[in-house]
Amino acid sequence: MDNIINKYFKLSTQQTDQIEMLLSVYSLWNEKVNLISRKDFDNFYERHVLHSLSIAKFYAFKKDTNIMDLGTGGGFPGIPLAIMFPDVQFHLVDSIGKKIKVVQEVVKELKLNNTIVSNQRAEDVDDTFDFIVTRAVSKLNKLDLWSKGKISKKHNHVFKNGLICLKGGDLTLETKRFKKRIATHSISDFFSEQFFENKKIIHLNK
Repeated sequence: MDNIINKYFKLSTQQTDQIEMLLSVYSLWNEKVNLISRKDFDNFYERHVLHSLSIAKFYAFKKDTNIMDLGTGGGFPGIPLAIMFPDVQFHLVDSIGKKIKVVQEVVKELKLNNTIVSNQRAEDVDDTFDFIVTRAVSKLNKLDLWSKGKISKKHNHVFKNGLICLKGGDLTLETKRFKKRIATHSISDFFSEQFFENKKIIHLNK
């Protein structure tokens, strides 16, 4: 396995095995359904797995926390986070059927018993969550709208329930209207690779 994950995280034997399996499972499925570009796939662990796991550097989720991955696409950040937090419940949601079929197979092969996968729009999910995670899905105003009524009002962490979004680039305009509700973290504070230079985690509390 690319040791970039071990560089930043101390994993159990089971977590190590699951992280190692990701490359072979995704390699197989990526030939059938183009989830990840070839250029990006050469940096699979850095740009997809480690990027997803950056959330775990800032947020330690308690046992039985309920999290939705909105617009999971190929299963990011949900699948790496489900490996990292085996006692947390994850619901991976996407409206694109062919992607969700792959994600279902990955979850099955990795035996991620804490994860369910749904082919539906986030707005149609009839449940509430402590947190909703996303990666490069949409602008914050849309994510805020889509998550309306989906965030539990009961807070169990020192940080408030809400959206936790992986984003990049200049977010000044996007975050301006949410100034009082937002916390911004630079991933480069933890990861030294150039890829993370302008990558941020946005926590929009509810």
